Amino acid sequence: MFKSITKTIWIISLVSLFTDFASEMLYPVMPVYLKSIGYSVMVIGVLEGFAEAVAGLGKSYFGRLSDASGKRLPFVRLGYFLSAVSKPMIALSTQVWWIFSARFIDRAGKGLRTAPRDALLSDETDAANKGTVFGFHRAMDTFGAVLGPLTALLFLFYYPGQYKFLFYIAFVPGVVAIVFTFLVKDKKTGHASKKAVAFHQTFSYWNESSADYKKLVGGLLLFALFNSSDVFLLLKMKESGMPDTTVIAVYIFYNLVFALLAFPLGRMADRVGMKKIFLAGLIFFIITYAGFAFPGGNSLFWVYFLSYGIFAAATDGVSKAWISNITPKTETASAIGLYTGFQSIATLIASSAAGFIWVQFGPSAVFLSAAIVALFSFSWILYSFRS
Repeated sequence: MFKSITKTIWIISLVSLFTDFASEMLYPVMPVYLKSIGYSVMVIGVLEGFAEAVAGLGKSYFGRLSDASGKRLPFVRLGYFLSAVSKPMIALSTQVWWIFSARFIDRAGKGLRTAPRDALLSDETDAANKGTVFGFHRAMDTFGAVLGPLTALLFLFYYPGQYKFLFYIAFVPGVVAIVFTFLVKDKKTGHASKKAVAFHQTFSYWNESSADYKKLVGGLLLFALFNSSDVFLLLKMKESGMPDTTVIAVYIFYNLVFALLAFPLGRMADRVGMKKIFLAGLIFFIITYAGFAFPGGNSLFWVYFLSYGIFAAATDGVSKAWISNITPKTETASAIGLYTGFQSIATLIASSAAGFIWVQFGPSAVFLSAAIVALFSFSWILYSFRS
């Protein structure tokens, strides 16, 4: 089962596990903390969208730069370092500019590391095992997303309302992740172009990419334009009267489902095809968001997050594996970087729009519109690819 998982894949996956341990310790707490210090839902939506846009620009640009230089690890190490130091920064001040700066540093780190890291994973395997490798990485990454909120839940149980101290605790697993990056050696890829990559070329890979790449990424981005930050799912549960600890517990459950299913669904995608598994995942997204649009009681949130975990496990790693399989090896970081970059900018639009729609028309309109667009994306991908 694990014969395609090399030492490098194990280490990079552990790095992601500890980084997500740190990030996800704070993720379900972040909207609650920001509301407690006076931030509105609209501002939270813009903040999260802004953070993802910063990450998006970085993912695309540094993906191009990684392919051009033939190097992966320098981007990976610096990216994880920036994300680690951003955690305690958030607790130091409640000023809007400071919070935005801390989130900027965190997401800049993500932008630096994402595409080179995914290319590093892709370089470690072949086309027949991409789903398995990306699924394994997502499983390990998401186990960190189980440990993080669980730590936050236990802390808040004993120290309710003491959000700030969690930001300091989150620095510890972030440092562990940085240490692990020094156990990986950069491979000499032999395909460095040595060409300088100007910032205005950030999204230029689109013009060079294949027709299949454009069709696939077009369908994925149509979906991303209405797939707002998960913060809104958490806020919906909070506004439905669920206590902080229960909101975090449901989020832990979602990540556990995601972590347990990402690896087997990735392996299945290698056997039956990426398209089938990805489309099945979109069906579970539609179920989740339609459920949030018309909730039938707080107990059903557990069912919706079970469905949401299946969606994430069936689509997150599979989409990157699919992209890497239709892209030349020398362009992997550029291809994944462009997709994840556009995806992050789409999240900016989606999250900002969701904040506005939430205030003007209510949360049901946010979730229902996302479910409807997901159905359009399903149809696009279904009819654009034969297999």
